[in-house]
Amino acid sequence: MQSDSTAKRKTLVLGATDNPGRYAFLAINRLVEQGHPVIAVGKRDGTVAGISIQKEFPSGSEDIHTITMYLNAANQRMYHDRILALHPKRIIFNPGSENPILKNLALAEGIAVEEACTLVMLTTGAF
Repeated sequence: MQSDSTAKRKTLVLGATDNPGRYAFLAINRLVEQGHPVIAVGKRDGTVAGISIQKEFPSGSEDIHTITMYLNAANQRMYHDRILALHPKRIIFNPGSENPILKNLALAEGIAVEEACTLVMLTTGAF
């Protein structure tokens, strides 16, 4: 059995992009390097670290542990219900993606919320 710090967590990257200058791009690469299964959702098709970026939000059958946000609060609105329907274990709001409305909705559903940087969490082993 894996310890909690080495468990591989299926992660949905919301706001995925194949632009190498964006943090979402770096996060996908780092997640894949560390062996975490990744689902990438973005506005445009593309591929990052062998992961296809899809424009459609996944169904509830994906068993997602973590959603890491790379969209600002206004661009998250259309996903609120779908995010909550996935019942992830946690949502990480990266800098610039903080969203008090979604945070409170998630907490009310028992979903852990972190306002943190996924890249820093992966680097320090806090992911």
